[in-house]
Amino acid sequence: MKHLISTADLTKDQALGLLDNAQELGAVSQREVKRLPALRGKTIVNLFVENSTRTRISFEIAATRLSADVINFSAATSSLSKGESLKDTAQTLEALGADAIVIRHPASGAAHNLAHRGWISASIVNAGDGSHEHPTQALLDAMTIRQRLAPGSDLKGIKVLIVGDIKHSRVARSNIHLLQTLGAKVEVAGPEDLDANWH
Repeated sequence: MKHLISTADLTKDQALGLLDNAQELGAVSQREVKRLPALRGKTIVNLFVENSTRTRISFEIAATRLSADVINFSAATSSLSKGESLKDTAQTLEALGADAIVIRHPASGAAHNLAHRGWISASIVNAGDGSHEHPTQALLDAMTIRQRLAPGSDLKGIKVLIVGDIKHSRVARSNIHLLQTLGAKVEVAGPEDLDANWH
């Protein structure tokens, strides 16, 4: 898998593979030396056009523990703030050696555009784009549910209720796709004009 843009793109086997890998890599944080050489020699750029604390730091820690070189890109202090396009920014980052770009952007579809427009060849990870998706948060949620209720298996037979502003929640959207792919029965609840009538 080259990109992670949407949980809707994941097959059940791919989703389970990601969760299995995450489980194994999570054990690294319990070791005395919290490093693996998996991404040694690779450069990961955290391109956060939309502000975030927990998500950006989580990506930075993860990449560092896998021995990648990490660059945190702040849109507020870059040429993006002067009107440079996302395409030009991404091409500059790739020219400077980015192997992968983790993007958080207020516009829905920004991650998809970076991955599929042919602008760059780097791998793209969607860390939240507008009200579209937040696949890595959904994977974390699924991992937590799996650890508590179904260690080592899929989520078949597990019932999940998502409550809140479903229509505008990128996390809810990603969770619905992923949890259903993993076999869970998902229902939503919220004010009528915010539930988006998911099935």
